Amino acid sequence: MTALENATKTDEGVVLNGFVLAPVVEQCAGCERVREFEEEQFCSSYPVPAKKWVGGRCNFATHMKAQSASGSKVNPLKASKRAAKGR
Repeated sequence: MTALENATKTDEGVVLNGFVLAPVVEQCAGCERVREFEEEQFCSSYPVPAKKWVGGRCNFATHMKAQSASGSKVNPLKASKRAAKGR
């Protein structure tokens, strides 16, 4: 079942469960949450995808990996104690 099966086209746009959906932006290309409805693509998780990209990165984006803080310091004494406890 696709997420937009119950969507309807109105004068306002595409409506799903009372929310008017806006088409996806170019940053959404490749995301697994993008669904197609009547030749247009919409996000299945958020009605206005452009607002999610304003702050930099959409937290729903499945096509972008979060960068890990590999430069963080590890206290060797605490690490050895954790290892001894079995964590």
